[in-house]
Amino acid sequence: MSRNPVLRAAVVGTGHRAQLFTRGLAERPGHAVAALCDPSPTRMAFHNRLLAETGAPAATTWEPDRFTDLLAGEGIDEVVVTTVDAEHDRYIVPALKAGCRVVTEKPMTVDAGRCARILDTVRETGNSLTVAFNYRFNPAHERVRALLADGAIGEVLSVHFEWLLDVRHGADYFRRWHREKRHSGGLMVHKASHHFDLVNWWLADEPEEAFGYGRLGFYGRAAGERHGLRRDYDRAHGAERAADDPFALDLAADDTLRALYLDAERDDGYLRDRNVFDGPVTIEDDMSVLVRYARGATMTYHLTAYSPWEGYRVMFNGSAGRLELEVEESRWQQPRTRLTSAAGAVHGDTAAEHAGGARLTLRPLWQPPVDVPLAVAHEAHGGGDPRMLDALFGPVGPTRPADTAADRPTATERDGALALVVGLAANRSFETGRPVRTGELITG
Repeated sequence: MSRNPVLRAAVVGTGHRAQLFTRGLAERPGHAVAALCDPSPTRMAFHNRLLAETGAPAATTWEPDRFTDLLAGEGIDEVVVTTVDAEHDRYIVPALKAGCRVVTEKPMTVDAGRCARILDTVRETGNSLTVAFNYRFNPAHERVRALLADGAIGEVLSVHFEWLLDVRHGADYFRRWHREKRHSGGLMVHKASHHFDLVNWWLADEPEEAFGYGRLGFYGRAAGERHGLRRDYDRAHGAERAADDPFALDLAADDTLRALYLDAERDDGYLRDRNVFDGPVTIEDDMSVLVRYARGATMTYHLTAYSPWEGYRVMFNGSAGRLELEVEESRWQQPRTRLTSAAGAVHGDTAAEHAGGARLTLRPLWQPPVDVPLAVAHEAHGGGDPRMLDALFGPVGPTRPADTAADRPTATERDGALALVVGLAANRSFETGRPVRTGELITG
Protein backbone atom coordinates (compact mmCIF):
# COMPACT_ATOMS: atom_id res chain seq x y z
CA MET A 1 0.00 0.00 0.00
CA SER A 2 1.15 3.54 -0.71
CA ARG A 3 1.76 6.27 1.89
CA ASN A 4 0.76 8.87 -0.67
CA PRO A 5 -2.01 11.28 0.50
CA VAL A 6 -3.80 10.36 -2.70
CA LEU A 7 -5.32 6.89 -2.36
CA ARG A 8 -4.50 4.69 -5.33
CA ALA A 9 -7.48 2.68 -6.53
CA ALA A 10 -7.89 -0.36 -8.76
CA VAL A 11 -11.17 -0.92 -10.59
CA VAL A 12 -11.77 -4.61 -11.36
CA GLY A 13 -14.28 -5.27 -14.13
CA THR A 14 -14.69 -2.44 -16.64
CA GLY A 15 -18.21 -2.93 -17.99
CA HIS A 16 -21.05 -0.45 -17.97
CA ARG A 17 -21.63 -0.22 -14.20
CA ALA A 18 -17.94 0.36 -13.53
CA GLN A 19 -18.19 3.77 -15.23
CA LEU A 20 -19.84 5.11 -12.07
CA PHE A 21 -16.77 4.25 -10.00
CA THR A 22 -14.13 5.18 -12.57
CA ARG A 23 -15.61 8.66 -12.96
CA GLY A 24 -16.54 8.96 -9.31
CA LEU A 25 -13.03 8.23 -8.05
CA ALA A 26 -11.37 10.42 -10.68
CA GLU A 27 -13.56 13.39 -9.75
CA ARG A 28 -12.92 13.18 -6.02
CA PRO A 29 -9.90 14.75 -4.33
CA GLY A 30 -7.71 12.27 -2.51
CA HIS A 31 -8.44 9.39 -4.93
CA ALA A 32 -6.87 8.27 -8.19
CA VAL A 33 -7.67 5.35 -10.45
CA ALA A 34 -4.21 3.84 -10.76
CA ALA A 35 -5.05 0.48 -12.33
CA LEU A 36 -7.76 -1.28 -14.31
CA CYS A 37 -8.25 -5.05 -14.39
CA ASP A 38 -10.36 -6.85 -16.98
CA PRO A 39 -10.06 -9.65 -19.56
CA SER A 40 -10.69 -7.09 -22.32
CA PRO A 41 -8.08 -4.48 -23.33
CA THR A 42 -10.84 -2.79 -25.35
CA ARG A 43 -13.02 -2.17 -22.29
CA MET A 44 -10.05 -0.95 -20.26
CA ALA A 45 -9.16 1.46 -23.07
CA PHE A 46 -12.72 2.82 -22.89
CA HIS A 47 -12.30 3.50 -19.17
CA ASN A 48 -8.99 5.20 -19.76
CA ARG A 49 -10.83 7.51 -22.15
CA LEU A 50 -13.25 8.28 -19.31
CA LEU A 51 -10.30 9.18 -17.11
CA ALA A 52 -8.93 11.45 -19.82
CA GLU A 53 -12.28 13.24 -19.99
CA THR A 54 -11.98 14.09 -16.30
CA GLY A 55 -8.40 15.30 -16.74
CA ALA A 56 -6.97 12.33 -14.86
CA PRO A 57 -3.93 10.37 -16.07
CA ALA A 58 -4.36 6.98 -17.69
CA ALA A 59 -4.43 3.92 -15.45
CA THR A 60 -2.26 0.88 -16.05
CA THR A 61 -4.09 -2.15 -17.43
CA TRP A 62 -3.87 -5.68 -16.09
CA GLU A 63 -5.17 -9.14 -16.90
CA PRO A 64 -7.18 -10.89 -14.15
CA ASP A 65 -4.57 -13.63 -13.69
CA ARG A 66 -2.08 -10.96 -12.63
CA PHE A 67 -4.27 -9.33 -9.99
CA THR A 68 -1.92 -10.04 -7.08
CA ASP A 69 0.95 -8.56 -9.12
CA LEU A 70 -1.23 -5.50 -9.72
CA LEU A 71 -1.78 -5.01 -5.98
CA ALA A 72 1.90 -5.19 -5.18
CA GLY A 73 3.26 -3.42 -8.23
CA GLU A 74 0.90 -0.45 -8.18
CA GLY A 75 0.84 0.24 -4.44
CA ILE A 76 -2.95 -0.07 -4.33
CA ASP A 77 -4.85 1.32 -1.34
CA GLU A 78 -8.43 0.59 -2.37
CA VAL A 79 -10.08 -1.87 -4.74
CA VAL A 80 -13.51 -1.57 -6.37
CA VAL A 81 -14.92 -4.88 -7.63
CA THR A 82 -17.52 -4.59 -10.40
CA THR A 83 -16.97 -7.80 -12.30
CA VAL A 84 -19.20 -10.87 -12.83
CA ASP A 85 -20.84 -11.74 -9.50
CA ALA A 86 -19.38 -15.23 -9.24
CA GLU A 87 -15.87 -13.74 -9.60
CA HIS A 88 -16.13 -11.24 -6.73
CA ASP A 89 -14.35 -13.36 -4.12
CA ARG A 90 -11.47 -13.96 -6.54
CA TYR A 91 -10.53 -10.29 -6.06
CA ILE A 92 -12.00 -9.44 -2.64
CA VAL A 93 -9.98 -12.04 -0.76
CA PRO A 94 -6.47 -11.19 -2.07
CA ALA A 95 -7.21 -7.46 -1.84
CA LEU A 96 -8.18 -7.80 1.83
CA LYS A 97 -5.07 -9.89 2.49
CA ALA A 98 -2.96 -7.19 0.85
CA GLY A 99 -4.33 -4.63 3.31
CA CYS A 100 -6.59 -2.80 0.86
CA ARG A 101 -9.92 -1.26 1.56
CA VAL A 102 -12.42 -3.07 -0.68
CA VAL A 103 -15.74 -1.92 -2.13
CA THR A 104 -17.71 -4.54 -4.04
CA GLU A 105 -20.81 -4.16 -6.15
CA LYS A 106 -23.80 -6.14 -4.96
CA PRO A 107 -24.29 -9.00 -4.52
CA MET A 108 -21.25 -9.67 -2.38
CA THR A 109 -21.01 -13.11 -3.99
CA VAL A 110 -23.31 -15.89 -5.26
CA ASP A 111 -23.11 -18.90 -2.94
CA ALA A 112 -22.53 -19.94 0.65
CA GLY A 113 -19.00 -21.26 0.13
CA ARG A 114 -17.73 -18.06 -1.43
CA CYS A 115 -19.52 -16.02 1.23
CA ALA A 116 -17.81 -17.99 4.01
CA ARG A 117 -14.43 -17.44 2.35
CA ILE A 118 -15.00 -13.69 2.27
CA LEU A 119 -16.28 -13.48 5.87
CA ASP A 120 -13.36 -15.57 7.13
CA THR A 121 -10.89 -13.29 5.35
CA VAL A 122 -12.43 -10.14 6.84
CA ARG A 123 -12.18 -11.66 10.32
CA GLU A 124 -8.61 -12.83 9.76
CA THR A 125 -7.34 -9.54 8.34
CA GLY A 126 -9.51 -7.01 10.15
CA ASN A 127 -9.69 -5.05 6.91
CA SER A 128 -12.66 -3.17 5.51
CA LEU A 129 -15.21 -4.54 3.02
CA THR A 130 -18.19 -2.49 1.89
CA VAL A 131 -21.05 -3.70 -0.33
CA ALA A 132 -22.40 -1.03 -2.68
CA PHE A 133 -26.11 -1.19 -1.89
CA ASN A 134 -27.06 2.12 -3.51
CA TYR A 135 -30.77 1.79 -2.69
CA ARG A 136 -29.95 2.59 0.95
CA PHE A 137 -29.06 6.10 -0.20
CA ASN A 138 -32.32 6.83 -2.03
CA PRO A 139 -33.97 9.70 -0.04
CA ALA A 140 -37.37 7.96 -0.19
CA HIS A 141 -35.88 4.86 1.40
CA GLU A 142 -34.10 6.93 4.04
CA ARG A 143 -37.46 8.55 4.87
CA VAL A 144 -39.08 5.14 5.28
CA ARG A 145 -36.35 4.03 7.64
CA ALA A 146 -36.64 7.19 9.74
CA LEU A 147 -40.41 6.79 10.11
CA LEU A 148 -40.13 3.15 11.13
CA ALA A 149 -37.28 3.87 13.56
CA ASP A 150 -39.33 6.68 15.10
CA GLY A 151 -42.19 4.26 15.78
CA ALA A 152 -44.64 5.85 13.34
CA ILE A 153 -46.53 2.54 13.03
CA GLY A 154 -45.38 0.95 16.27
CA GLU A 155 -43.92 -2.54 16.12
CA VAL A 156 -43.60 -3.75 12.53
CA LEU A 157 -45.43 -7.08 12.30
CA SER A 158 -45.40 -7.80 8.57
CA VAL A 159 -44.12 -6.48 5.24
CA HIS A 160 -45.42 -6.94 1.72
CA PHE A 161 -42.91 -6.08 -1.01
CA GLU A 162 -43.57 -6.29 -4.75
CA TRP A 163 -40.87 -5.37 -7.28
CA LEU A 164 -41.68 -5.16 -10.99
CA LEU A 165 -39.08 -5.10 -13.76
CA ASP A 166 -40.58 -4.03 -17.07
CA VAL A 167 -40.04 -5.78 -20.39
CA ARG A 168 -37.01 -3.61 -21.19
CA HIS A 169 -35.14 -3.77 -17.90
CA GLY A 170 -36.23 -7.30 -17.04
CA ALA A 171 -35.38 -8.66 -20.46
CA ASP A 172 -31.83 -7.36 -20.20
CA TYR A 173 -30.95 -9.91 -17.51
CA PHE A 174 -31.86 -12.66 -19.97
CA ARG A 175 -29.59 -11.59 -22.82
CA ARG A 176 -26.29 -11.39 -20.88
CA TRP A 177 -24.25 -13.38 -18.37
CA HIS A 178 -26.86 -12.93 -15.64
CA ARG A 179 -29.10 -15.52 -17.32
CA GLU A 180 -26.91 -18.37 -16.04
CA LYS A 181 -27.31 -18.91 -12.32
CA ARG A 182 -23.73 -20.11 -11.91
CA HIS A 183 -22.60 -16.59 -12.84
CA SER A 184 -25.22 -14.45 -11.07
CA GLY A 185 -27.02 -16.56 -8.50
CA GLY A 186 -30.24 -15.75 -10.36
CA LEU A 187 -32.39 -12.70 -9.79
CA MET A 188 -32.99 -13.78 -6.19
CA VAL A 189 -29.31 -13.01 -5.59
CA HIS A 190 -28.28 -10.51 -8.25
CA LYS A 191 -31.33 -8.24 -8.17
CA ALA A 192 -33.33 -9.05 -5.04
CA SER A 193 -30.31 -8.73 -2.74
CA HIS A 194 -30.90 -4.97 -3.10
CA HIS A 195 -34.42 -5.40 -1.77
CA PHE A 196 -33.56 -7.88 0.96
CA ASP A 197 -30.87 -5.51 2.22
CA LEU A 198 -33.43 -2.71 2.33
CA VAL A 199 -35.84 -4.76 4.44
CA ASN A 200 -33.07 -5.92 6.79
CA TRP A 201 -32.01 -2.27 7.14
CA TRP A 202 -35.53 -0.89 7.49
CA LEU A 203 -36.45 -3.42 10.18
CA ALA A 204 -33.00 -3.48 11.85
CA ASP A 205 -33.52 -7.23 11.98
CA GLU A 206 -32.08 -10.43 10.54
CA PRO A 207 -33.79 -13.05 8.35
CA GLU A 208 -34.07 -16.53 9.84
CA GLU A 209 -36.09 -18.60 7.37
CA ALA A 210 -37.37 -18.41 3.79
CA PHE A 211 -39.73 -20.40 1.62
CA GLY A 212 -40.57 -19.75 -2.00
CA TYR A 213 -41.58 -20.74 -5.48
CA GLY A 214 -39.79 -19.64 -8.64
CA ARG A 215 -40.16 -20.45 -12.30
CA LEU A 216 -39.05 -19.44 -15.77
CA GLY A 217 -42.41 -18.61 -17.27
CA PHE A 218 -41.84 -15.79 -19.76
CA TYR A 219 -38.25 -15.83 -21.07
CA GLY A 220 -36.27 -18.76 -22.42
CA ARG A 221 -36.90 -20.93 -25.46
CA ALA A 222 -39.85 -23.00 -24.21
CA ALA A 223 -41.80 -20.07 -22.80
CA GLY A 224 -41.04 -17.92 -25.84
CA GLU A 225 -42.43 -20.59 -28.14
CA ARG A 226 -45.46 -21.15 -25.90
CA HIS A 227 -46.35 -17.45 -25.94
CA GLY A 228 -45.51 -16.90 -29.61
CA LEU A 229 -42.71 -14.44 -28.84
CA ARG A 230 -39.64 -16.35 -29.97
CA ARG A 231 -37.66 -15.37 -33.08
CA ASP A 232 -35.08 -17.80 -34.42
CA TYR A 233 -31.69 -16.16 -33.85
CA ASP A 234 -28.86 -16.61 -31.36
CA ARG A 235 -27.75 -13.00 -30.93
CA ALA A 236 -29.21 -9.76 -32.32
CA HIS A 237 -26.18 -8.27 -34.09
CA GLY A 238 -26.28 -9.18 -37.77
CA ALA A 239 -29.47 -11.27 -37.44
CA GLU A 240 -32.27 -10.51 -39.93
CA ARG A 241 -34.84 -12.14 -37.63
CA ALA A 242 -33.90 -9.66 -34.89
CA ALA A 243 -34.48 -6.57 -37.03
CA ASP A 244 -38.10 -6.04 -35.91
CA ASP A 245 -37.92 -7.82 -32.56
CA PRO A 246 -38.72 -5.34 -29.74
CA PHE A 247 -36.76 -7.59 -27.35
CA ALA A 248 -33.55 -7.36 -29.40
CA LEU A 249 -30.66 -5.13 -28.35
CA ASP A 250 -28.84 -3.17 -31.08
CA LEU A 251 -25.30 -2.82 -29.76
CA ALA A 252 -24.09 -1.00 -32.86
CA ALA A 253 -26.66 1.80 -32.43
CA ASP A 254 -25.33 2.95 -29.05
CA ASP A 255 -21.82 4.40 -28.81
CA THR A 256 -21.17 3.18 -25.28
CA LEU A 257 -22.51 -0.33 -25.80
CA ARG A 258 -20.62 -0.67 -29.06
CA ALA A 259 -17.35 0.41 -27.43
CA LEU A 260 -17.75 -1.70 -24.28
CA TYR A 261 -19.17 -4.86 -25.79
CA LEU A 262 -19.39 -5.17 -29.57
CA ASP A 263 -15.85 -3.91 -30.13
CA ALA A 264 -14.61 -6.04 -27.22
CA GLU A 265 -15.90 -9.36 -28.54
CA ARG A 266 -12.56 -10.04 -30.19
CA ASP A 267 -10.95 -9.97 -26.73
CA ASP A 268 -13.05 -12.45 -24.79
CA GLY A 269 -15.94 -13.60 -26.99
CA TYR A 270 -18.58 -12.24 -24.62
CA LEU A 271 -21.94 -11.65 -26.36
CA ARG A 272 -24.05 -8.90 -24.77
CA ASP A 273 -27.08 -9.23 -27.08
CA ARG A 274 -28.30 -12.82 -26.81
CA ASN A 275 -31.86 -13.79 -27.71
CA VAL A 276 -33.93 -13.65 -24.51
CA PHE A 277 -36.12 -16.45 -25.90
CA ASP A 278 -33.26 -18.86 -26.51
CA GLY A 279 -30.95 -20.88 -24.27
CA PRO A 280 -29.26 -21.51 -22.08
CA VAL A 281 -31.35 -19.71 -19.42
CA THR A 282 -31.08 -21.19 -15.93
CA ILE A 283 -32.59 -18.38 -13.83
CA GLU A 284 -36.19 -17.65 -12.93
CA ASP A 285 -38.29 -14.70 -14.08
CA ASP A 286 -41.20 -14.97 -11.59
CA MET A 287 -40.45 -15.51 -7.90
CA SER A 288 -42.50 -15.53 -4.69
CA VAL A 289 -40.86 -15.71 -1.26
CA LEU A 290 -42.01 -15.73 2.36
CA VAL A 291 -39.39 -14.66 4.91
CA ARG A 292 -39.47 -14.82 8.71
CA TYR A 293 -37.27 -12.46 10.75
CA ALA A 294 -35.61 -12.98 14.12
CA ARG A 295 -38.02 -10.75 16.07
CA GLY A 296 -41.07 -12.38 14.48
CA ALA A 297 -42.00 -10.12 11.56
CA THR A 298 -42.73 -11.75 8.22
CA MET A 299 -42.28 -10.53 4.65
CA THR A 300 -44.06 -11.62 1.50
CA TYR A 301 -41.96 -10.72 -1.53
CA HIS A 302 -42.62 -11.04 -5.25
CA LEU A 303 -40.28 -10.23 -8.15
CA THR A 304 -41.63 -10.09 -11.70
CA ALA A 305 -39.18 -9.62 -14.60
CA TYR A 306 -41.66 -9.11 -17.48
CA SER A 307 -44.05 -6.38 -16.33
CA PRO A 308 -45.68 -3.68 -18.52
CA TRP A 309 -44.55 -1.06 -15.95
CA GLU A 310 -41.53 -0.73 -13.69
CA GLY A 311 -41.51 0.10 -10.04
CA TYR A 312 -42.30 -1.24 -6.61
CA ARG A 313 -44.75 -1.27 -3.74
CA VAL A 314 -43.80 -1.93 -0.15
CA MET A 315 -46.25 -1.95 2.74
CA PHE A 316 -45.48 -2.23 6.44
CA ASN A 317 -48.18 -3.34 8.89
CA GLY A 318 -47.55 -2.33 12.48
CA SER A 319 -49.14 -2.28 15.90
CA ALA A 320 -50.01 1.42 15.47
CA GLY A 321 -50.80 1.62 11.75
CA ARG A 322 -49.51 1.04 8.25
CA LEU A 323 -46.87 2.66 6.01
CA GLU A 324 -47.13 2.39 2.21
CA LEU A 325 -44.55 3.33 -0.43
CA GLU A 326 -45.27 3.11 -4.16
CA VAL A 327 -42.80 4.23 -6.83
CA GLU A 328 -43.44 4.19 -10.60
CA GLU A 329 -40.05 4.19 -12.33
CA SER A 330 -41.71 3.73 -15.73
CA ARG A 331 -45.48 3.74 -16.26
CA TRP A 332 -45.29 1.81 -19.55
CA GLN A 333 -42.98 0.92 -22.41
CA GLN A 334 -43.73 1.44 -26.08
CA PRO A 335 -42.70 -1.31 -28.52
CA ARG A 336 -39.77 0.33 -30.22
CA THR A 337 -38.20 -1.67 -33.02
CA ARG A 338 -34.98 -2.95 -31.51
CA LEU A 339 -33.86 -1.48 -28.25
CA THR A 340 -30.90 0.81 -28.94
CA SER A 341 -29.54 0.96 -25.41
CA ALA A 342 -29.54 -1.30 -22.41
CA ALA A 343 -27.95 1.43 -20.34
CA GLY A 344 -29.36 4.74 -19.17
CA ALA A 345 -33.06 4.57 -18.42
CA VAL A 346 -33.15 0.78 -18.65
CA HIS A 347 -30.97 0.30 -15.57
CA GLY A 348 -31.88 3.43 -13.65
CA ASP A 349 -28.93 5.66 -14.57
CA THR A 350 -31.27 8.20 -16.17
CA ALA A 351 -34.99 8.75 -15.79
CA ALA A 352 -37.20 6.54 -17.91
CA GLU A 353 -39.17 8.11 -20.75
CA HIS A 354 -42.50 7.52 -19.02
CA ALA A 355 -41.45 7.87 -15.39
CA GLY A 356 -44.36 8.13 -12.98
CA GLY A 357 -44.76 9.38 -9.46
CA ALA A 358 -44.00 8.27 -5.94
CA ARG A 359 -46.27 8.17 -2.92
CA LEU A 360 -45.51 7.59 0.74
CA THR A 361 -48.63 7.26 2.89
CA LEU A 362 -48.79 6.90 6.65
CA ARG A 363 -52.06 5.37 7.90
CA PRO A 364 -52.21 5.58 11.71
CA LEU A 365 -54.88 3.67 13.61
CA TRP A 366 -58.04 5.72 14.25
CA GLN A 367 -56.74 8.72 12.28
CA PRO A 368 -56.94 9.97 8.68
CA PRO A 369 -54.06 8.95 6.37
CA VAL A 370 -51.14 11.33 5.98
CA ASP A 371 -49.31 11.90 2.67
CA VAL A 372 -45.64 12.18 3.56
CA PRO A 373 -43.76 14.62 1.26
CA LEU A 374 -41.07 13.02 -0.88
CA ALA A 375 -38.33 14.51 -3.04
CA VAL A 376 -38.05 11.77 -5.66
CA ALA A 377 -35.51 11.46 -8.45
CA HIS A 378 -35.89 8.86 -11.19
CA GLU A 379 -32.27 9.04 -12.34
CA ALA A 380 -29.08 7.78 -10.69
CA HIS A 381 -31.07 5.00 -9.03
CA GLY A 382 -33.41 7.37 -7.26
CA GLY A 383 -30.58 9.73 -6.34
CA GLY A 384 -28.80 6.93 -4.52
CA ASP A 385 -25.67 6.73 -6.69
CA PRO A 386 -24.18 10.19 -5.97
CA ARG A 387 -25.02 9.91 -2.28
CA MET A 388 -23.44 6.47 -2.14
CA LEU A 389 -20.26 7.75 -3.80
CA ASP A 390 -20.11 10.60 -1.27
CA ALA A 391 -20.46 8.14 1.60
CA LEU A 392 -17.82 5.80 0.16
CA PHE A 393 -15.20 8.24 -1.11
CA GLY A 394 -16.12 11.70 0.14
CA PRO A 395 -17.76 14.57 -1.74
CA VAL A 396 -16.61 16.01 -5.05
CA GLY A 397 -16.61 19.52 -3.63
CA PRO A 398 -17.66 21.50 -0.53
CA THR A 399 -20.76 20.14 1.19
CA ARG A 400 -23.71 21.76 2.86
CA PRO A 401 -24.91 20.24 6.16
CA ALA A 402 -27.91 18.67 4.43
CA ASP A 403 -25.61 16.96 1.96
CA THR A 404 -23.41 15.13 4.42
CA ALA A 405 -23.49 11.35 4.25
CA ALA A 406 -22.27 10.59 7.78
CA ASP A 407 -25.74 9.44 8.87
CA ARG A 408 -26.14 7.18 5.83
CA PRO A 409 -24.55 3.91 6.90
CA THR A 410 -22.81 1.92 4.22
CA ALA A 411 -23.30 -1.84 4.12
CA THR A 412 -20.68 -4.07 5.73
CA GLU A 413 -19.72 -7.62 4.78
CA ARG A 414 -22.24 -8.86 7.35
CA ASP A 415 -24.99 -6.80 5.70
CA GLY A 416 -23.91 -8.28 2.38
CA ALA A 417 -24.16 -11.79 3.80
CA LEU A 418 -27.60 -11.18 5.35
CA ALA A 419 -28.96 -9.86 2.04
CA LEU A 420 -27.38 -12.74 0.13
CA VAL A 421 -28.66 -15.47 2.42
CA VAL A 422 -32.33 -14.69 1.73
CA GLY A 423 -31.76 -15.21 -1.98
CA LEU A 424 -29.74 -18.38 -1.36
CA ALA A 425 -32.45 -19.77 0.92
CA ALA A 426 -35.11 -18.91 -1.66
CA ASN A 427 -33.12 -20.64 -4.41
CA ARG A 428 -32.75 -23.76 -2.30
CA SER A 429 -36.45 -23.67 -1.46
CA PHE A 430 -37.28 -23.48 -5.17
CA GLU A 431 -35.34 -26.72 -5.60
CA THR A 432 -36.46 -28.63 -2.50
CA GLY A 433 -40.00 -27.38 -1.92
CA ARG A 434 -39.32 -26.81 1.77
CA PRO A 435 -38.56 -23.86 4.05
CA VAL A 436 -34.85 -23.18 4.51
CA ARG A 437 -33.30 -21.72 7.64
CA THR A 438 -30.64 -19.15 6.89
CA GLY A 439 -28.34 -20.72 9.48
CA GLU A 440 -28.12 -23.79 7.27
CA LEU A 441 -26.32 -21.66 4.66
CA ILE A 442 -24.36 -18.93 6.42
CA THR A 443 -23.19 -18.83 10.02
CA GLY A 444 -21.48 -16.16 12.06
